[in-house]
Amino acid sequence: MKTPDYLWKPRHPLALLLSPLSLLFLLISMLRRAAYRLHLKKVYRAPVAVIIVGNISVGGTGKTPLVIWLCHYLTRIGYHPGVVLRGYGGAATQGPQQVMADSDPEDVGDESVVIASETDCPVYVDPDRSGAVRELLRRHPCDVIISDDGLQHYALARDVEIAVIDGKRRFGNGMLLPAGPLREPVSRLRTVDFVIMNQLCTPGYHCIRLSPGDLTNLATGEVQRIEEMNGHRVHAVSGIGNPGRFYELLTDAGMQVEEHSYPDHHNFTAADIEFDDDLAVIMTAKDAVKCRHYATDRHWYLKLRVQPSADFIRQFTSTLMLKANMKRNDNG
Repeated sequence: MKTPDYLWKPRHPLALLLSPLSLLFLLISMLRRAAYRLHLKKVYRAPVAVIIVGNISVGGTGKTPLVIWLCHYLTRIGYHPGVVLRGYGGAATQGPQQVMADSDPEDVGDESVVIASETDCPVYVDPDRSGAVRELLRRHPCDVIISDDGLQHYALARDVEIAVIDGKRRFGNGMLLPAGPLREPVSRLRTVDFVIMNQLCTPGYHCIRLSPGDLTNLATGEVQRIEEMNGHRVHAVSGIGNPGRFYELLTDAGMQVEEHSYPDHHNFTAADIEFDDDLAVIMTAKDAVKCRHYATDRHWYLKLRVQPSADFIRQFTSTLMLKANMKRNDNG
């Protein structure tokens, strides 16, 4: 199930009706941020550089694929990254907990299991991300921390902020929750280090391109090139914030897609992915980690290829090196 249509349509009657609540939301968020900036609320400053990858809107923007890319890239250039998350969608309310590739998404959240499965980085979840950072650094020799989401989690100090925007939906109707999709005003983007747009990139933004990779069978582990599904009719199952982008990737690859959308972070059952035919069933990696225990050889998940623009890679690398060196000097 996608986010409500009124969030993305200007001057929708329901959005206008809810607009007074958006003003209240704005006031509360401004007061909360000011409390951290004025040191009225405690802020944890990690001894290593902290990178926040977040957004200012609800719904999927491509944060987690970028986090996975950052893990691989930073490892390749000599860093030892670790990842922290809230663990959204998981049942655990206390932390910190280390996430492994075989961890139960119902306990730690689906996104954390995907990251643990697709990287060699230590991954920890905790509603208090500061606690996750402390435990991660206590157990692992990491020299940089990546927080998946957390742009609004001001209890954790950050050295580099990356805001990810969906290039197609952008800022919706431009209003804050609950009348619109925004968690913070668009003006917040002026204070982050990098604004990176996912697909349909426009001048003034860094760009990231997501393209379909291989298909992996949930039951057998078989890997198949997506081109082999060209012309096939398939079931596409999704429980993500922006399912339209996933369906478009499959359609652009030549598939005839029957769409089956569930709420973001949906806890799937076997019945949700079973259909009365023999068509292949394709899902995202985030959904696949919740379906692997009852998947059959009909069930596949799509890996994504992530490619940020060269100017982002260059500027991000120099910024991180500068901030990381400053952090080391400050810590003696």
